Amino acid sequence: MISLMKILNVSNTIDPVTGGGEAERSYQMSKFLALSGADCRVLTIDTGLSEERKNFLGTGRVIALPCLFRRFYVPKINFSAINVIVNEADIIHLMGHWTILNALVYFAIRKQNKPYVVCPAGSLPIFGRSKLFKRIYNFVVGKKIVRNASMCIAVTPDEIKSFAEYGVPQDKIRVIPNGIAQTDFLAKDNDLFRKKYGLGTQPFILFVGRLNLIKGPDLLLKAFCKVSSKFPGVNLVFAGPDGGMLAELKRLVKHEDVDGRVYFLGYLGGADKSQAYHAAQFLAIPSRQEAMSIVVLEAGVSGIPVLLTDQCGFNQVADVGAGWVVPATIEGLVQGLEVVLSNIGAIEHAAERIKEYVLTKFSWNVIVQQYWALYTEIIMSRQ
Repeated sequence: MISLMKILNVSNTIDPVTGGGEAERSYQMSKFLALSGADCRVLTIDTGLSEERKNFLGTGRVIALPCLFRRFYVPKINFSAINVIVNEADIIHLMGHWTILNALVYFAIRKQNKPYVVCPAGSLPIFGRSKLFKRIYNFVVGKKIVRNASMCIAVTPDEIKSFAEYGVPQDKIRVIPNGIAQTDFLAKDNDLFRKKYGLGTQPFILFVGRLNLIKGPDLLLKAFCKVSSKFPGVNLVFAGPDGGMLAELKRLVKHEDVDGRVYFLGYLGGADKSQAYHAAQFLAIPSRQEAMSIVVLEAGVSGIPVLLTDQCGFNQVADVGAGWVVPATIEGLVQGLEVVLSNIGAIEHAAERIKEYVLTKFSWNVIVQQYWALYTEIIMSRQ
């Protein structure tokens, strides 16, 4: 292991509200690399950057460029500052893919011949909005960023095929999964949480994530409406910021006459988020596309089983008896909800299995050692 390794993590955002899983992953990975002895810095954009996140590595170690255009996270370009930051690093880690920040840093990396890794975390496929922009981005610089990396990091084996479509050979891909910190999910007060958000005493299914098309909240809500009469004692709770679908979801709730059984809590963080997991019967993840769902890990360390689609990159939870995997369709989720809600004993068994599984395989203390090994291998190969 190289002592005092200087690592620069580049992430469009580390704001948990707007940045979702990628922001949280960047934040946690940087924190645990620093705790394990690395000289770690983060280059990001200042959108939604709280004082806590601005200083979580110590004063001046999070470098935040001003945002000029929030829709596409266009930073104020400062080539001289970026060149200095890149020059000081032993290795650079690029998070995500469709970002102008990554492109700017990439140009500095190539100019200085610095080693770097790239972890798109499931974002390589052209999916969702801005498809024309994504095609142009790939043509100009995106594919070069991926192909020229010292190593590409897949968060699940399923992501390897996405790298292959970009022309990356198998020997330049390393699988390192997302991690989780159990200490972030110890807060547990069911009565306090229910009272604070007016949830009553009924058991509830929990959704955690942005309310946008990719996360599939509409699929879950429509499936819930289809089974609601069969399971009248169970409610549905959405915890997450609006990603463009909140109004549509609320209209559906009124149309299906499930007003008193569906709750929209908005973004939850800290103790509230932890308490939401502990209070839930199980977590539902209806994503249309996702590389490796971080909320699976969050639920897991909280001892809450998961019902997820086969597009979440986490099918192994079913293999170890820690949850249920269904097709990413309304029908698939209907079948899954019926299976889970009809067998409370299975929920209790899965809760025990998922906590053991996640703590053994995905603790950040375990995952960060894989990063140390990879970075050391790359740096030593260049000497």
